[in-house]
Amino acid sequence: MSSWKKTSKANQKTHRERSQPETRAHLGILEKKKDYKERAKNYGKKKKTLKILKKRALDRNPDEFYFHMINSRVMDGEHHEVDKPDEHTPEQIKLMQTQDLRYVTTKRTMESKKIDKLQSQLHLIDVADQTENTHIFFVDTEEEAKKFDVAARLDTHPSLLGRRTNRPRLSVLKNTLLPEVDENILEKAVLQRTQAYKELSKRIQREKELAVVQQKLEIERHLQNKKEERPKKIKPGSQDSAPVYEWKFERKR
Repeated sequence: MSSWKKTSKANQKTHRERSQPETRAHLGILEKKKDYKERAKNYGKKKKTLKILKKRALDRNPDEFYFHMINSRVMDGEHHEVDKPDEHTPEQIKLMQTQDLRYVTTKRTMESKKIDKLQSQLHLIDVADQTENTHIFFVDTEEEAKKFDVAARLDTHPSLLGRRTNRPRLSVLKNTLLPEVDENILEKAVLQRTQAYKELSKRIQREKELAVVQQKLEIERHLQNKKEERPKKIKPGSQDSAPVYEWKFERKR
């Protein structure tokens, strides 16, 4: 019985659809059955979607609140979306698209080491001298307070009172031979110090940006885990901070 089926199937004639006649070639390609089925399927899908949307529009409560009411505006008869603050800076987007988490972590570690090295060299002496002194001296009488001499009490030169660091005593100054320093050398030293502080400021800002990118990449990696339940978003991300999510606590065995 099976061999008869195979034989009858082998003897069947293959019916092919005719092509477009030459006299009708100007009308375009002749539609085949498979093309019609695809077009009919697409038409039915769109018709079904329109039917669902129409039902939703009829069942909608006009007094119901939805967030698009406050996230859009109609200006001069045209509908416009309210601009939201960008979550990422252009530099962060470029890093997140081109580099991975390991690269960002390595770059951040390098920047942190360079910052520590610069801070150890500069010691932030200028910042310390800008802070007001809060040293309190106690005297016995008001007359002694009026005649009180801070420079004599600290045993230093009056021009050094504004310093919080490197304030030697008069005895040390008398025994110290100060070398002659050229003004050009002093200007060059001040310029180098200013440039070093600018570099330190830029590196600190760069390290902060890398820290934000690292946090965002780590969160994205955790969100890609399909085995865990989708966490709840507590705070959206911004250019200066990563988004905050709350995962459901699960007790591990």
